[in-house]
Amino acid sequence: MNLKISTTNFNIIPKLSFRADDKQTQPNKILEKSPQADTFEMSVGYVNDTHGQTNNMMRILSGIKGDLKLSAGDNDIGDEKNDKIHLATTKFLNIADIKASALGNHEIDMTQKDCIEAINRMNGEMLAINFEQIPISEQSEDEIKKFGRADFKAHLKKSTVVDVKGQKIGLIGACPMDMLERLTHPNYYTDCSVDDLDDTIELIQEEADKFKEQGINKIILVSHLGHKRDEKVAQEVDGIDVIIGGHTHELFRDIKEGENLFYSKSGEPVIITEAGRDGNYFGKLNLTFDKDGVITKAQNNIGNSGLFFKNMINQYVFDNILGVPERVGYVKQAPPPPSNLAEENPHANFVCDIMREKTNSDIALWHHSGVRNFFHEGEIDSRDVKDMAPFLDYVVVADVPENVIVDAFKKAIKTTYDSPVLKPGLLAVSGLNYTVNPDEGTLTEMNFIDKNGKVHKIDVEHPRKDKTYRVVTDEFLMSAGADYNVLAPEELYVQKFPFDKDVLISNYIKEKNEPVIINHYGRIKYEQDDDD
Repeated sequence: MNLKISTTNFNIIPKLSFRADDKQTQPNKILEKSPQADTFEMSVGYVNDTHGQTNNMMRILSGIKGDLKLSAGDNDIGDEKNDKIHLATTKFLNIADIKASALGNHEIDMTQKDCIEAINRMNGEMLAINFEQIPISEQSEDEIKKFGRADFKAHLKKSTVVDVKGQKIGLIGACPMDMLERLTHPNYYTDCSVDDLDDTIELIQEEADKFKEQGINKIILVSHLGHKRDEKVAQEVDGIDVIIGGHTHELFRDIKEGENLFYSKSGEPVIITEAGRDGNYFGKLNLTFDKDGVITKAQNNIGNSGLFFKNMINQYVFDNILGVPERVGYVKQAPPPPSNLAEENPHANFVCDIMREKTNSDIALWHHSGVRNFFHEGEIDSRDVKDMAPFLDYVVVADVPENVIVDAFKKAIKTTYDSPVLKPGLLAVSGLNYTVNPDEGTLTEMNFIDKNGKVHKIDVEHPRKDKTYRVVTDEFLMSAGADYNVLAPEELYVQKFPFDKDVLISNYIKEKNEPVIINHYGRIKYEQDDDD
């Protein structure tokens, strides 16, 4: 039976507005009164996909509230080169009092042993009901030693129970189906697998049924499955009340039927939340349950991390882990970040210009999915710059044939426009401009701009194999090939620098020694714009 609760019932409480002074407007008294015997009220503070963004973590710590605090995963980012970020991420989760987190793909960028250490540092639980591993006893000693393998699954839980204001709340976790396809080091986890969606749904249902048998009728799924899969779970599982989602970087500011409010097989409401990416936002979900554990009222609030100040005590704690940041310079003017990965990103273009100039290359590239923050107007320090590119991906230079470059752009464009969330994104450029057809997902035109400003047309239908360009980018885009074509393997690098883009950016701004203006547009054109 579908209860068909009106969506207005889910938002009748006046919205709480998050403010930079860490205070909230007073809620309706319905949230202040003591719960009646036949109702139960609680709030859930949540984050997802913070991706090791330490500045935003500190801001979130000044604003996140809730009787229960949860994460949908991808709290961390990077491999063993990012050890300090790993320590800071764990500190964030513990200070925020995150009781449970889903296992995200970025949690396993590192070796199994390193990941276990990170999990053991957490006060909360790491949950993944659908993660499988070949028993260590069945693996070779050579591979265990070579890839840092361990009994990783033993450090994950399928579910856990927490007490909130005297009520038992069941928590289940799920990791993404494409987890093992998105790893920094795939060899670290070749002994692991993730159940498909149908099997995952069956496992979640079994766990929800166990909770019901224990008399627990309020169940939350922390999920890194992605929004479309979360929708399927919501409608095919009985017993789940809330899904704290992640992985696809959706941002739900409200509760709307058919978008993030669905109904289970038995007709009970299921709310899905997700707070974007990179810690730019966080959420607070206010819930009212009836005596049977069915949601009768709810309110979803999104806080903008940028409106919160960093607490001085937390700043001191993070500085002890990461080091005190160095003042770099001043940004006089900068546009807001793009709203999706298919829009031109002037912040990334600015970085490409710096890479091209500093390495004396013909072309500079940076993938939009690798851009994790943007330049804020005002004074900036080395940590602000590092937040732009928190992965430690060394800057590399290689001579790349024209046809390889064109094919890489074609794949990036097609893959991006084939994706409902426009991932992995287009490419920021310096020394190039190009035109895309969003409706077809195709590259229609490309031009090389030499160092004298002269424009040279590239035939995108018949690119030359005998013409090469000196290209600078990071190792991920040059040779990883996880989301994009490989441009050049490591053995063909002309130069590899012992640092990432942040070092070049900081040095450039310091040497410039004047306020920076970022208005780097005009590198990407969209055919539909000509028809408007």
